[in-house]
Amino acid sequence: MPRLHNLLAPLVMCLSAMAANAEITVFAAASLRGALDEVNTSYSDDITVSYASSATLARQIQNGAPADIYISANPSWMQVLQNESLVQNPPAEPLFSNQLVVIGTKPDADFKLANLPNLLDPARLALGITKAVPAGIYAKEALTSLGVWQDTAPFTVQTDNVRAALRLVALGEVDYAIVYQTDALQEPRVHVLAHIPQSAHAPILYPAGQIADTDQAAQYLAFLHSPKAQAIFAEYGFVPISKPAKGGS
Repeated sequence: MPRLHNLLAPLVMCLSAMAANAEITVFAAASLRGALDEVNTSYSDDITVSYASSATLARQIQNGAPADIYISANPSWMQVLQNESLVQNPPAEPLFSNQLVVIGTKPDADFKLANLPNLLDPARLALGITKAVPAGIYAKEALTSLGVWQDTAPFTVQTDNVRAALRLVALGEVDYAIVYQTDALQEPRVHVLAHIPQSAHAPILYPAGQIADTDQAAQYLAFLHSPKAQAIFAEYGFVPISKPAKGGS
């Protein structure tokens, strides 16, 4: 028995070390690229992040993709997964908020949201797919609320995620886009022309949910809510939430 114990001890130590440095797979909204990357450098475990639109990632999880954590750019897609019992308890809570802005290839001190339809044709407005991508859903809701969607819609270019809309303006391929303020802050080639009133659309919330039933996933999720992680997100322009809404996913 002593010899068996001597053989098992290194194996137990090895397995413990592997558990302590387990890889965590995070499915995160495209607008989190950069901020989440920096947050993850402060975490001890090995983090792999898959960035895409919230809709794409939710569908992948529905199809069995091996995610440990899912961070959506709006509560609706998280709710879809919770309705299918794909999110562990407790229910997902928002990490922070964001704001929509209109960006352009050139500065324009006289830009007015009400004038947007008059600036289009042949110019184009890029935004996320309005039936799936959160930034696009919020943008359509806001433009509808402001009374300009009907005249703007024919001149929109809809993209798979908000970062794709940002790139189109950065590369000069379209003149305007609606993106999150956090996206605009990371791209020096674009100019913020207007902040869209938050009252014109539903609150922009980023709920984070635990998909895998593991201690590693639970610990990482708790870290995302920690003051250290929240301070980094705030540096990238995300808006802290003082009192997360219970079950707001």
